[in-house]
Amino acid sequence: MSKPTPISGFPEWTTAQRMIEQFVLDRIRTTFELYGFAPLETRSVEPLDQLLRKGDTAKEVYLLRRLQADTDGPAGDDALGLHFDLTVPFARYVLENAGKLQFPFRRYQIQKVWRGERPQEGRYREFLQADIDIVDRDTLPAHYEAEMPLVIGDALRSLPIPPVRIQVNNRKICEGFYRGIGLTDAEAALRAVDKLDKIGPAGVTELLASTAGASEAQAKAVLSLAEISAPDTSFADAVRGLGVSDPLLDEGVAELTAVVETAAAHAPGLCVADLRIARGLDYYTGTVYETQMIGYERFGSICSGGRYDNLASSGNVRFPGVGISIGVTRLLGLLFGAEALSVSRSVPTCVLVAVTAEEDRAASDAVAAALRSRGVPTEVSPSAAKFGKQIRYAERRGIPYVWFPGADGDEVKDIRSGEQVPAAAGEWTPPRADLKPLVGPAGTGV
Repeated sequence: MSKPTPISGFPEWTTAQRMIEQFVLDRIRTTFELYGFAPLETRSVEPLDQLLRKGDTAKEVYLLRRLQADTDGPAGDDALGLHFDLTVPFARYVLENAGKLQFPFRRYQIQKVWRGERPQEGRYREFLQADIDIVDRDTLPAHYEAEMPLVIGDALRSLPIPPVRIQVNNRKICEGFYRGIGLTDAEAALRAVDKLDKIGPAGVTELLASTAGASEAQAKAVLSLAEISAPDTSFADAVRGLGVSDPLLDEGVAELTAVVETAAAHAPGLCVADLRIARGLDYYTGTVYETQMIGYERFGSICSGGRYDNLASSGNVRFPGVGISIGVTRLLGLLFGAEALSVSRSVPTCVLVAVTAEEDRAASDAVAAALRSRGVPTEVSPSAAKFGKQIRYAERRGIPYVWFPGADGDEVKDIRSGEQVPAAAGEWTPPRADLKPLVGPAGTGV
């Protein structure tokens, strides 16, 4: 068998990186639960017609079919694809289980998703997302849109990563403004503005003309709106200064003002109103969010989402919601690539119990069992080699302590300092800093 080669876009972390990922997930999960979000996991596949229903996603969906399936391709109930985000499957779940749910329904979901896009730094074809959503029946108060940045701000501040800035906008501002200047295809205009960072003002102007039917004056007005950015509510005056009037525009300005004010009271500097943020998916209808990590802005957003009113409906009943998603793999991939995170050891083991002779292994196993029963991660030496060799084994694996069973009493050695003291497996506890691996920014000595 030839040596296997990695598949681009499907990351496999080292054990040390996986331990960092687990730490990050635990912190995120803890924050989500502090805000009252309950855990949920949905299936990995959805009917293709559901996946393709909202937004230009056809090129991103991975099809699921059996190897010996009909060569004409799947049809009907067999037409399944891997989900490309967690919002669409969540909306389907709400519709299927609406009679059993208590509204407003708050859930978090941490799962893999798949997208058939070109892999590059920070972008993958298989990756982990951590989502929160709040869904209600018929109406969803706007204050939930102001809550989203607070949760994400707390979650990301709990991690040993660079500071983040959440850019917020409201689709009602954009759509109302476009309507006010006479543009009728708001979705086409939004998709064009969403490409501003990629193709620049000239490219967006051409796209507005070709896809949204914008005149030169209309395109100039659209770009003037997109240029507005402020860390406070002064963005509202800048919008009014453009001289466009529309009820939907006024509604969006009021809602975005509340989001910015709420975030500023909770964590000054966390949010900035940025009216170029549009989000490419069609299902967003209100506030939209994109989050940049300071120092990594060139890689784009690591956390995004928004308000959606029409994604889930059954007959005359709608289930509007708002959600936001942390791209966990994207976030970590960027930091791993920059060697910006470290873990104090690459194994969870805190103690290696030495084996004096193979016939005495049962005694070492008993020590290990006693330590584990008290929450101390422990393993037993793989062989009864000379103690020096067993200590070197612990050093190579980053295990800080070696335990030596003895007929006249046990001893434990901190192999970093060389200190060796008498100890009893039913009583000894390592320092808190050694019990589990510590995760922190590289160079901090964790």
